[in-house]
Amino acid sequence: MAKPTSNEQVLQGTLDLLILKALSLAPMHGWGLTHRIEQLSREALQVGQGSIYPALVRLEQRGWIDTEWRITENSRRAKYYRLTAAGRRALGKELASWNRFVAAVGLVLAAES
Repeated sequence: MAKPTSNEQVLQGTLDLLILKALSLAPMHGWGLTHRIEQLSREALQVGQGSIYPALVRLEQRGWIDTEWRITENSRRAKYYRLTAAGRRALGKELASWNRFVAAVGLVLAAES
């Protein structure tokens, strides 16, 4: 697949929302999260390792995710991330905010001169 254009790069606030959504489906390790987001977006969104881990630290500091060490399906030790109750509430709020934003952008783009 071709490298995403600048318009397809995932912005920080959007990345947080995507991570929260992915973790609402199941706990995952960081590498698994990047692939799950790519899979859910039908490969349209590419999340780099240099973006995912700072976002995970940020979300953990906010108390929206928690971590535990587990053994992966490849028998390796990895840090798994899961949504907290506060993270589930934050996901609801972030999703509502995102939907308002998308609707507002849609209004501007639909405006006629």
